[in-house]
Amino acid sequence: MKISWELPQKRTGFGGVIDGLIGPGATSAEKALQLYLPFAFATAVVLAGGVFDFGWSVIQFVVIAALAVDMMGGVITNATSAAKRWYFREGQGNKQHLGFVAMHVAQIALFGWAFMDLNLLWIGGVFAVLFGFSAVIVTTPLYLQRPIASFLFVVAMFLSLYVFSTPLEVQWFLPMLYYKILISHVLREEPYQPD
Repeated sequence: MKISWELPQKRTGFGGVIDGLIGPGATSAEKALQLYLPFAFATAVVLAGGVFDFGWSVIQFVVIAALAVDMMGGVITNATSAAKRWYFREGQGNKQHLGFVAMHVAQIALFGWAFMDLNLLWIGGVFAVLFGFSAVIVTTPLYLQRPIASFLFVVAMFLSLYVFSTPLEVQWFLPMLYYKILISHVLREEPYQPD
């Protein structure tokens, strides 16, 4: 294995749109992980909702399927070497990373609408933790970011269980959201490449 920060050329057309999401130069293995695992997870969530009769409405099934794909997709994609090269390329700093984090208020609000009776205090609190912890991580010296991120992720888990609790059947949402951002996205890690 080698570490390579060299950013491949972004493709044009639809391929360029995909490159803007997952990073140009993703290997076939990275692409397969990003494509199949999120849809497999969403399928499992939807099947569980039906088999165990969670009492979800059609809208709740649609929302949770979309969020399952997005959360698992983000956990995997943001951790790939292609994404690390792309999101930590020249010109991408704290402002851009926190801008990416801020966009996740939409997922939090959608979940809050579908499963938390649009509880604005819950939505605001979950987002405040996500954004605040992300800001701490990106402003921490690089050599301390991993331990700080790990600590803050554990704190976020406790908050998810005891402060921002959700219905049992969707308790996976907040841990995955916090992992997607605090561990997979905002940490600058080496982009390993196969020889």
